[in-house]
Amino acid sequence: MAPVIAPSRTRSVVAVFTFIALWGFAHSITRYSVPEEMEERSFVANLATDLGLDVRSLEERNAKLDVIHSKNYLDINKDTGELVIKEKIDRESICMTKTTSCFLKMDVILSNPERIFNIELEIMDINDNAPVFRRKTMHLDITEATPPGERFSLTNAVDADVGANSIKTYYLSESKYFNIDIQTGSDGSKYVDLVLSGKLDREKQAVHNLILTAVDGGVPPRSGTASIIINVLDINDNAPIFSQPVYAVNVSENTAAGTVVFTLNATDLDEGSNAQLVYSYTLYTSEKTQELFSLDPNSGEIKVKGVIDYEEFQSFEMHIQAQDRGTNSKSGHCKVTVFITDLNDNYPEVTIQSLKSSLSEDVSLGTLIAVVSVSDRDSGVNGKVELTLSQQESLPFILNKSSEGYFELLVSKPLDREIIGKYDIILRVTDKGSPPLSENETISLQILDVNDNAPAFSQSFYTIHVVENNLPGALLTSLSAFDPDLNENQYLVYFIMEKEIVNTSMSMLFSINPENGDLYALKTFDYEREKEFLFHIEARDSGVSPLSSNVTVHIIILDENDNTPLIVSPWRAQGSVVEEVIPRSTEKGHLVAKVIAIDADSEQNARVTYQLLQISDATLFSVDQYNGEIRTTRMFSYRDPRQQRLVIVAKDNGNPARSATVTIKISTVEHVMSFSETTELPLDYDVFTDLNLYLVIGLGAVSFLLLITILVIIVLKCQKPKPKAIKMPPANRNSVISRNSMISQRSSTIADSTLISSDAYWYSLFLAETRKGKVVVRQPIIPKGAGYFVSSIPRSIGPSEIDSRASTLEQEPRRPLP
Repeated sequence: MAPVIAPSRTRSVVAVFTFIALWGFAHSITRYSVPEEMEERSFVANLATDLGLDVRSLEERNAKLDVIHSKNYLDINKDTGELVIKEKIDRESICMTKTTSCFLKMDVILSNPERIFNIELEIMDINDNAPVFRRKTMHLDITEATPPGERFSLTNAVDADVGANSIKTYYLSESKYFNIDIQTGSDGSKYVDLVLSGKLDREKQAVHNLILTAVDGGVPPRSGTASIIINVLDINDNAPIFSQPVYAVNVSENTAAGTVVFTLNATDLDEGSNAQLVYSYTLYTSEKTQELFSLDPNSGEIKVKGVIDYEEFQSFEMHIQAQDRGTNSKSGHCKVTVFITDLNDNYPEVTIQSLKSSLSEDVSLGTLIAVVSVSDRDSGVNGKVELTLSQQESLPFILNKSSEGYFELLVSKPLDREIIGKYDIILRVTDKGSPPLSENETISLQILDVNDNAPAFSQSFYTIHVVENNLPGALLTSLSAFDPDLNENQYLVYFIMEKEIVNTSMSMLFSINPENGDLYALKTFDYEREKEFLFHIEARDSGVSPLSSNVTVHIIILDENDNTPLIVSPWRAQGSVVEEVIPRSTEKGHLVAKVIAIDADSEQNARVTYQLLQISDATLFSVDQYNGEIRTTRMFSYRDPRQQRLVIVAKDNGNPARSATVTIKISTVEHVMSFSETTELPLDYDVFTDLNLYLVIGLGAVSFLLLITILVIIVLKCQKPKPKAIKMPPANRNSVISRNSMISQRSSTIADSTLISSDAYWYSLFLAETRKGKVVVRQPIIPKGAGYFVSSIPRSIGPSEIDSRASTLEQEPRRPLP
C-alpha cells in the first residue's frame, strides 16, 4: 500500500515542482532592437515564431506582456503572433543617464501550463534632439586695454542624444576681433573658449554682437545658437578737445548780470567719468576778468557777473582749460576774447509839476492838468528827447509845448465820468539814440461826478396783472430805475404821482417802497367794480438840482370765479318751488318754461350752462344746456302722473365751478286759458295787487329819473353855445380807466346819480318773455348800475292767488367798497 501524504505537505511539493519547472522555462532571454520614436502599431518581431509557439495557443493560453519597471510601450497581436508598438518610445525619457545602450525588459506569460519568456528590447537612439545652450545670451565685459590672446570661458551647449548624435563642433560668427577654441573632455564632451584676436577700441566700436552655434553629428545634423554680447569697457585714453583754439565774442555794455555770453563745448571721446569735463580759468586770466565774468565748471557757460562799462574796458581775454575726471586726467585749452559794444545806456527822465489828481466832469476845455519837464544825461543825438502822449487819439487831453523841455497837459475834449471815471495818462519820453531809449510816466486822473443823468427805468410802460380778491399789502411788482451817477446823485426815491379818481387818492389804493420801488396793493380789488388802473410812478435822485423820470403803470384786474350764478327766471322766493301749468294735450317739443341765470363774473366764469339734476320722468322733459329752455320730449299719456317735479342746475364755467338750482313743479290740466303773445295782460282791479303796484312805482321812478337826466343835459348844453375843448391830462400822467368811472367831467354829477345795473339786459329779456304766462310790462332799458330780482306769475293762478305768487321787483343796493 502506498504511503499517505498529508494535504498541506502535498501542496508544498506541488508548488516546488511548479517553480522549478517555470524556472527552467524562463531562463532563456530573447533580445530585439528598435529605433525610438516609431509609429504606433509598428512591427517589432513575430513573437510566436521566435518563441516556437502556435499562434492559436496565444489566445488559448491567455498570453500577456508584463513590462518590468517601466511603462508598457508594446503589445501582442494574438491573431498574428506579432509584437507591435503600442505607444511611441522616447529613449531620453526611459534612459535618463547618457549611456550608449538602453534596454526595456519585459516578460511574456502563458498559462495552462504556466510558462514565462524573458524579452529585452534595446531602444536605439536617433537624432531627434538639437543642441541647446543653457544660456541663450551671454554677456562679457572686456576692457579696451585687454591684450590679444586673452581667453574667456563660454557656456557650453548640451544634447540629449548620445554617440554620433551628440554635439560634434561649434562655430562663431565672423569677427575680426574674436575667434573660438574647441576642446574635448575625457567623456567626449566638447568645450569652447572665446579668444581675443585683435586690439579693442571702445571709441570705434563699444559693443560686439556674436553668434555661437553648436552642431551635432547626426544625419541630418541639428544645431542650436546662443548670442554673445561683448561690452568694451572704456579707459581714459583721449584728451578733451575744443572746436577751435580761439573764440571771439561781442557783448554790449550794461548787459544784465546772469546773461549768458558764450557757452564752451569741449568733447572727449571717452565715456563715464573719463568723459566728464570740468571747465576752469587758467592763471593767465586776470582777476578783473574773473570779477566781471563767471565760468560754470560743469556746463562751460560764461555769464556776466558784474557791471560792464565800455568807458572802462573795451575787451577782455579769458584762458580756459577743460579737464576730464578720469584716473589719469587729461586736459585741453582755448582762449576767449570778449569785445564790449558801446550803447545808449542813459534813459531820459520825466518830471511832473503842478499836478491835479482829480477834475469835475464839467470842467471847461483848456483846463491845466500838469506841467511836464523832460531831460537826458546823454549828449549829442543820444541826448535829444521827444515827449508823446500814449494813445492820444482816444484821450481827451493834449500836450502843449510851452518852452524848451517843458510841456503843458491840457483838457481838449469834454469829460464824461459815466463813460470813463478814471484815466491813466501815460507820458512816453524817447531819445534819438541807437537804439533809442524811452521812459514812461503814468499820471492817474480821477473824474469827479456831477448830477447830469436822470434816472432811467428799464421799460417805459409796465403792465401788471392782479387777480381780484387779493390780500391787502400784497407785493405786485418791483419797479427799479438806474442812475449812472455816483453817491447821492444815484440815490433814488420812488413815489406815486398823486391823482384822485372818483374822490379816491391813488395813495389809498397803492403804495410804493421809496427805497427799492416795490409796489404794493393797499386794498382788495373786485373785478366786478374795478377792472384796471393807469397811473405814473416817479423816480428822483438825491443830487443837488435833483433829476427825475417817470413810468406809466397799467394795473389790470383779472377776474376770479367768486360769484355764484343767479337764477332770475323763473323767479321764486328763497327755498320755494316754481309751479307751472300746461295742458296734457301738449305736443312733443312744447316749451314748458325757460330758466335764465346770470353771473356777475366775466368770460368763462360767467358762461352758464343748464342741466337736469333731478326729474320725475326722464323721458318726458329735456333742458337745453345753453339757453335753459325746458321742452317736452314726447306727448303725455294717461299713465303719466298729473304732476312732475324737475330740479334744474345752472353752473358756470369757472374753476372751481359754482352753481345754483331751481325746483319747478309742473302740473298738467285738461284745459288752460291761453294768452296771445302780442296781447298785454290788462292790469284790472282784480289782478292789481300790492306786488304789481310796487313794480309800477319802481318802473315809473326809473323812467322819471331818466327823463330828468336828459333834460338837465340839454339845458347845460344850451347855456354854452361855444364850449371850450376840455384839456385832457397828458398820456404820461396818472389816470384810472374803470368801467364805473369813465364818464364826462361835465355830466359826472348827473351820471353818478343814475341807476346802473349790469343785469339790465337779462331783466329786459326776462320781462319780454311772455309765451309762458308771465305778466308783460313795457319797460325801457334801464342803465347799468342797478340789480333786480324778477319772478314770473303762472297762468294757472287766479286773481285771488296773485297776492302770494305775484312778481316782485326790488332794487339791490351795491356793495360798499372794501
